Amino acid sequence: MTTLEDLWYGNIDPHESFLIQNRQFRHLLSLMGKNRDKLSNTLTEQQKESLAKYDDAVNELHSLAELSAFLYGFSLGIRMMTESVSIELTVKE
Repeated sequence: MTTLEDLWYGNIDPHESFLIQNRQFRHLLSLMGKNRDKLSNTLTEQQKESLAKYDDAVNELHSLAELSAFLYGFSLGIRMMTESVSIELTVKE
């Protein structure tokens, strides 16, 4: 299986390997979870519903930002690769 096929089928998940390996990220995620739980325990049911809607919107925003960054990074990598091949061919001529 090729790398592109692995990526397509979900066998490669770049942000997951980052999350697992990054100690600071894991710490911040844990801290956020603990503080969110403390906050949630003080809210009314209506406030909890509002917080859940807020969380959904934030998650959707983060997903869009991650997708945009991934697409830009992938495109930039392809352009750099194409340019480097083009430069190499020019130098050889």
